[in-house]
Order: sequence, then structure tokens, then C-alpha cells
Amino acid sequence: MLALLFSGFILIGTVMLKLPASTAHPIRWLDALFTATSAVTVTGLAVVDTGADFTRFGQFILMVLIQLGGLGMMTFTVMVLSLLGQRLSIRQQILLKEDLNQTSLGDLVRMVRIIAVVVITTEIVGALLLAIRFVPQFGWSGGLFYALFHAISAFNNAGFSLFPDSLTRYATDPWVNLIVVALIIIGGLGFSVLNELNQRRRWTYLSLHTRLTLVGTGILLLVGTVGFASMEWHNPQTLAQHASAADRLLISFFQSVTSRTAGFNTVDMASMKDSTALMFLVLMFIGGGSTSTAGGIKVTTFMVLCIVTFAFVKGSNTPKAFGRSISPTDVVKVLSLVFVSSTIVVLGTFVLTLTQSQPFFDLLFETVSALGTVGLSRNMTATLNDMGRVIIIVMMFLGRIGPLTLGMALARGREDRIRYPTGKVFLG
Repeated sequence: MLALLFSGFILIGTVMLKLPASTAHPIRWLDALFTATSAVTVTGLAVVDTGADFTRFGQFILMVLIQLGGLGMMTFTVMVLSLLGQRLSIRQQILLKEDLNQTSLGDLVRMVRIIAVVVITTEIVGALLLAIRFVPQFGWSGGLFYALFHAISAFNNAGFSLFPDSLTRYATDPWVNLIVVALIIIGGLGFSVLNELNQRRRWTYLSLHTRLTLVGTGILLLVGTVGFASMEWHNPQTLAQHASAADRLLISFFQSVTSRTAGFNTVDMASMKDSTALMFLVLMFIGGGSTSTAGGIKVTTFMVLCIVTFAFVKGSNTPKAFGRSISPTDVVKVLSLVFVSSTIVVLGTFVLTLTQSQPFFDLLFETVSALGTVGLSRNMTATLNDMGRVIIIVMMFLGRIGPLTLGMALARGREDRIRYPTGKVFLG
């Protein structure tokens, strides 16, 4: 049902973007489908120039699609029903529970209302702060629209920008950088984490999920910042063109944040060293927090994988963290999710290599970016032929729907009625 809802909004978005009122000049149906899919899956990959090829109406449609895709269809529906004073049916509650990755039906509507308050407040505050920079440049009407568009795009980790160079022109502007970064991080933590932080507020009262998300996010941001700065510090095409060390660190921090799923960039991705791009591949594959606007296998999945590996190295049969043990069921879920995601990356890259002439590493980068709903590209999205664009559309859709669908399937696991004797298998 959720997959059908996403598909429906993609098709509606495709038709809306194909309207003459939406574009400055006619675009192909495939390009409209690609753009709508990228918006609903909050990816940000683009085959047309968002700022130049779409009119204000078309950009407004994109903004709505990004908001719908980031919140999730069921969450948005419940927000509307709540405003109208309508109650949810049991079927709607079950769909909402799955959409938000919750284990019970209790307090779902209250959580959605909290989500609505957080989303609206954060995006409005972010837009007003960005307007301080954009209004003097583009006037009241243009500046406010630019501010709202980029605030929604940043909070939903979409990466769409109305500038042809993304945010490169603001690479050394702390105001724009830090506001966009704050929106990305808040949107990427996950609604369940934000809800819990609002309720409990003390570290000792937080659940294992929230602790792993916060610690994992902090570690990945630090690793990404230090890694980018150390590898690109003397690269004349990225950091070395900026004389100030503070500017270089700001740029490094921005790339670390955005590479995990947001898709904005303040340097040319094609100018990075291969070692840096490889680090970005890992960060894009991991992504953000569960039940967030971010993509990837999620921070908690990565953290559990690390904890299980460390427990194995130490010879422990019980992986644990922060005074809590991790169940074998969750371990199996993590391994399944990582395996399926890795397989999709391999298959997607393989098919692209059969149909495209671009370098292998660039194709791999594009595939991981699409599956992780990141939106970063080494300047090759627009150069893909029709078959390549179809493949990336599928990857973006799987990246948004696949992990969710797989998670639901694993969550519905049933106890086997027949058990077999344990067999010995030699591993490693």
C-alpha cells in the first residue's frame, strides 16, 4: 500500500511537471518522471536545471513533492485528518505504524502531531533565517521563495537547489552553511528520536535506538569532516583554492553533513580525489536516522553491525551497548538489510556499466547516491542515456521504498513450527 502511494504521487508529480505552466520550455516525459521520482524519494539527482528549466509553478510543485516524500504519505494524511478532526481507522493506524517504523499502535496520532509541529516550525524558522541572506539578493518575492524552497529541501534531505551550482556560491558563507546544516541534521535524525528527545531530554532516560542514532551521527560527522579536510586540504580544485583555514574546515564540515543523504554540495564532486569519493560512497550507503527524511541503510543499522563485529572479535556471544543487549532477531535484520542493499548496488552498477560509457567509478558513485537517496553526482546524471535514467529511477525508488518494505517483511517474522538440529558450518 505504501509503495503504491509513493508510486501514485510520482505519477501525479510527473503529469504536473509536464504541464506547460510548469516549465520554461517543453521537457520530455522521461525527464519529468525522473524529476518527480527524485523529488518524491527526496534524492535530488537532476537531469534538468531546476532553477532555469522550471517556472515558479513548477518549482512549487517540486517543493510539494519533496515535502510529501520527506514526511511520508501516511504521516501527511494523518496530519490533514487531524486538522479536520477525523479519526483514524484500524487499517490506517496499522499503515501509519509501519510507515513510522513503530512497534505498537499507541500514541501514533500524538507522535504525528509532534512531527507536524517540528516540521512546520523548523522549516519556517530555517526559511526566515535564510531569507536574511536571500532577500537582499533576489528581492522580497524571490528571496522568500528561494529561502522557503531551500529550507524545505534541506530539512527533507532532498538536495534540490534553485542554483545551477547547488550551494557552491555560498561555500564560505557561514550563515547559509550552518543554517542548511542544522536543517539537514534535524531532518536526518528521525522523527522517533526527535519525539523521544522532546519527551525525556536526559541521556539516562533515552532508549538504545536514540543513543545509537545520536552517537553514530556524531561519529560519522567527525569522521567525514576530518577525512575530507585531510584528503582535500591541498587539492587546488576543492579546498586549496580557499586561503582561510576556517573556510576549509567549514566546507569540510558541510560536505560531511550533506554526503550522508542531503545532496547539496559546495565543491565540485568530480574534482575530489578518488580516496575522498570512496569515503563518500561509504557515508552515502550508511545514510541518516530511521524514520527520518534521510535514506541509506540507516545509522542504527551501521552501529549495530559495528557492535556485532566487535562482540565477535572479543569472543562474546551477546552484542551489547549502553547497558542493553541486542537481540539475535535484530542482528539478522541488520545483516539482511545490508546484504540486500549491497546486492542492489552491485546489480544496479552492473547494468549501468552495460548501458553507459562513463567511467566505472562514476557509475558506482551515481548508483550509491541514487539508492541512498543522496543526490550527489560526479557531473554525470544529465549525461545518462534513456536506459541509464530508467535504471537510476528504479534505484531511487528502491532506495526510498526498498528498506521500508524489507523492514516490514522482517518485522512480520513468525516463529517456525518446525525446528531442525543445529549443523556445524565452518566460517571464515
